[in-house]
Amino acid sequence: MSGLCRDCFWTGETPSPRCPACGSRRTLSHPDLARLTIAHLDCDAFYASVEKRDDPSLRDRPVIVGGGVRGVVTTCCYIARMSGVRSAMPMFKARRLCPEAVVVKPDFAKYRAESRRIMERLRALTPLVQSLSLDEAWMDLSGTERLHHAAPALSLARLQAAIEAELGITVSIGLAANKFLAKIASDLDKPRGFAVIGAQEARSFLAPRPVSILPGVGPALARLLESDGLRLVADLARAEPKALADRYGAQGLGLHHMAHGRDVRPVDPGRGRRSLSAETTFDEDLAALADLEDALWPLCEKVARQARAEAIAGRVVALKLRGADFRILTRRRKLAIATQTAHTLFAQARALLAAEADGRRFRLIGVGICDLAGEAEAGGDFFGSDEARALVGERAVDTLRRRFGQKAVISGRTFGAQGHQNRRSALKERRS
Repeated sequence: MSGLCRDCFWTGETPSPRCPACGSRRTLSHPDLARLTIAHLDCDAFYASVEKRDDPSLRDRPVIVGGGVRGVVTTCCYIARMSGVRSAMPMFKARRLCPEAVVVKPDFAKYRAESRRIMERLRALTPLVQSLSLDEAWMDLSGTERLHHAAPALSLARLQAAIEAELGITVSIGLAANKFLAKIASDLDKPRGFAVIGAQEARSFLAPRPVSILPGVGPALARLLESDGLRLVADLARAEPKALADRYGAQGLGLHHMAHGRDVRPVDPGRGRRSLSAETTFDEDLAALADLEDALWPLCEKVARQARAEAIAGRVVALKLRGADFRILTRRRKLAIATQTAHTLFAQARALLAAEADGRRFRLIGVGICDLAGEAEAGGDFFGSDEARALVGERAVDTLRRRFGQKAVISGRTFGAQGHQNRRSALKERRS
């Protein structure tokens, strides 16, 4: 099999721009189509797609998921992207670029539910599924041909069609010789794409592309590589491995392998979410420690509640601040006991915050956990630690909220923060 139709699922040995069975132009052709087994699935503008599905009136309109006067774009649909709107862009800029856009506040509970439905379908194809986030995952379909009576490419085409038909969400798929190439392939033909990169053409495909296409090459490393004359992937492929290792350490050797299209990392179902966080952008810059703490506490509650829901705990607490100059500052603290409580999150993040709240003004605050563990590691000594006692109390609150609603139980800290915020708003109104 070297040809496949994504509409009627015809397969054959004669590649053609049109399907010989149904006439569709949505055909795939590649000499390795029947042999490749590593895939990357990525939902197309996931949050925006869910909102459009749930509100048909938005179907042909530009949609931005985000909000707030000074917030950022969480994601946007492809219509909005045609106007230049991008994820993480400040909302004021997005509104200026696309004034006709409909702005929808994100509903992460809904998105997580849809993600679970998608991932269930992936795991029905193969147990080797490694999720990267709510809307993307790697799959290894090695050995599934006998189970599904189809080559991996055909199984993936059917999966793509089923997700769109049953869930109303479109996805793009990359099929390749390894994880790195599969992830690149999934981005080549969005939306509703299906692209293939074989091992033989990997180096020639990568060579003319900027080094920033490689995993782990962020803006800072890209600038460093470019300053060293390594602007294209071809430059890295030609460089001596020893020179790269001397200059960039182990990462240099990894980049050299990637530049040749090599990636030996397996699809690891045990490596899912790597962190969990929440953040908020203020309507006005804040400088006072008390004001920043008021904003920090509900974020700690949100992260802790989600950690308990996902049965994970964090060994590291991370604080994120964005200054009035838009520069991002992050601070981390390793814990003796993995946590999934707002009590510990707030105590640790508050200490990190106190060291930074020196009169500078901030426009955003965030908190998160990383170096994740299973919930069995949370709490430590059940009878002897503050974390254990806090965990018992917060789990009890979870139970009450599930039965009677989220507003059934409000912490004293939340109540005090709301009163403080109301007083600030009243003072602001009197001044104006």
